Formats: sequence, C-alpha cells, structure tokens
Amino acid sequence: MAHNGGLVRIREAMPSIKRAERNAARYILEHPEKVITMSVKQLADASGSSQAAIIRMCKGIGLEGFQELKVRIAGDLQMRDQSNTKTYQEIRADDGAEVLMRNISENNIFSIKETLHILDEEAISKAIQALHRAERIEFYGAAASQLIAQDAQQKFIRINKPCTAYQDMHMQITSSVTLTSEDVAFAISYSGETRHILHAIQNAKKRGVTTIALTRYGSNSLSDLVDIPLYTSSSEAEIRSSASSSRIAQLNVIDILFTGVAAINYDESVDYLNETREALRKEFRE
Repeated sequence: MAHNGGLVRIREAMPSIKRAERNAARYILEHPEKVITMSVKQLADASGSSQAAIIRMCKGIGLEGFQELKVRIAGDLQMRDQSNTKTYQEIRADDGAEVLMRNISENNIFSIKETLHILDEEAISKAIQALHRAERIEFYGAAASQLIAQDAQQKFIRINKPCTAYQDMHMQITSSVTLTSEDVAFAISYSGETRHILHAIQNAKKRGVTTIALTRYGSNSLSDLVDIPLYTSSSEAEIRSSASSSRIAQLNVIDILFTGVAAINYDESVDYLNETREALRKEFRE
C-alpha cells in the first residue's frame, strides 16, 4: 500500500464525487491534520455526512477504506512538511519573467508529482504488456490531446511498433473499425468526453480490441469505457497555455509507457533507436 496520495485523489475526484459524500470530501481537504486523528464516526459528525458515505467515497477513489485514506493523508502531510511542496501557482498579469519561469516550472513539477500519486502500478503494467503485444497501435486524440498522440507515435515507431496518430477525426473513426483483437486502441482525452473519441473506442471494443485511455482523474465516459484507464492530475491554473502542466503530466505518462515497452526487448529497442538516429543524421548531413 502506498503511503501518500490521499489528498490528490479526493481533490481530483471532486467533480464526480456524489453529493452525499461531498461534505466529507470538502472537510478532509480543508482539515487534513484533524482528519488523520479521527475515527470514521467523528469525521461523519464533523462534516455533516454519514459513515456509509465516507466509506463509499474511499472505495470510489480506489482505496480499501478510511484507514488507508488516513495513512495516505498522513504521508501527504509529511511530504509537504519535508519538501515545502506548493500548490498550483496562478499566473497574473503583472508577473515578470523571473516569476513566470519559477511558477510555470513549479506547476509542471507539481503536476508530475500529483500524477505519480494517482497512477496505478497495476494499470501501468497492464498497459505496457498490452502495448508490447500489440500488432498495431492506434493513438486517438483531438486538439491538444492530438499533440500527445503524435508524441506517442513518434516514440513507438522508433522501436518498430506499427502505430498511427491520425489528426483527422474521420480517419480515427475509420481506423477504429479496421482493428483486430491483436491491436490496441489508445485514447487520449483530458475531459474524457470527446464525442468522436468515444465513438472510436466503442467501435474498437466491438471488435475485441484492447482499449487504453489517458484522461483526467475521476469518473468520466472514457475511463468507464476502456479496459485500462490511466489517470493524470487535472489541477490547473486559471490561465492554461499550450504547454499547460496537465499536458506535461500526460507526456510523462507516455514516456513511462514507452520506456516500459522498450525495456522488454532492451537490446532490440536500442538497436532500432540507434538505427533511426543514424538515418536522421545522414538525412540532415546530405
């Protein structure tokens, strides 16, 4: 059992937490130091919730129960005290270059760390194995998520994994009905509600394709649909740039998956990487 990540799980899941459980969730986020000393009954009384609602909330964010939540929150508080960890920094109109450099960098680092707390090791392992076994990989994404899909394609094709990341939504839908049970359909959607991405995954599932999603933490249509949901932190500053921290976290997950697949056939992967690197060098030297 991990010993941190309790607070981020609650914070990220807040939009999808049921109303009956939300009072307890808010109280936990506002008073974490108190919560780690409470019984479930004491928390129910203090938050105006019920013991059953608190247990359901714990189960809903992937924990065994309230005791595990308390252990994780205690770990969060210890890490915060040791590292002086900050929350997301809002970008303001009068921020100078020095402040922007520091805050944007800290936001990106924070997003990766928060994502690490909510990533499920078993799900990552399953995704790596599925991608390794796949005869063909289709990466689906729209708008900013399409950039993540292209990054994934660029990485996996360099170790000789047949894959595509079509930019056109019609091509994504078309490709989804040509996949087989030997393939993987990998959807990337921050909201988890992009209509044509959902349609593509539905098509793939009908054909027995293994489906993976990279999306925001919490319940959404995409995460509920796929075989292997992978989550990233969805906390954001109010001003979101094209290099926003949520996409940095997504890119980091793609790096984890790519490295995991490459490591399975390490020597072969290194050979392919060297060959592609040399081919590009020759191209640009000529």
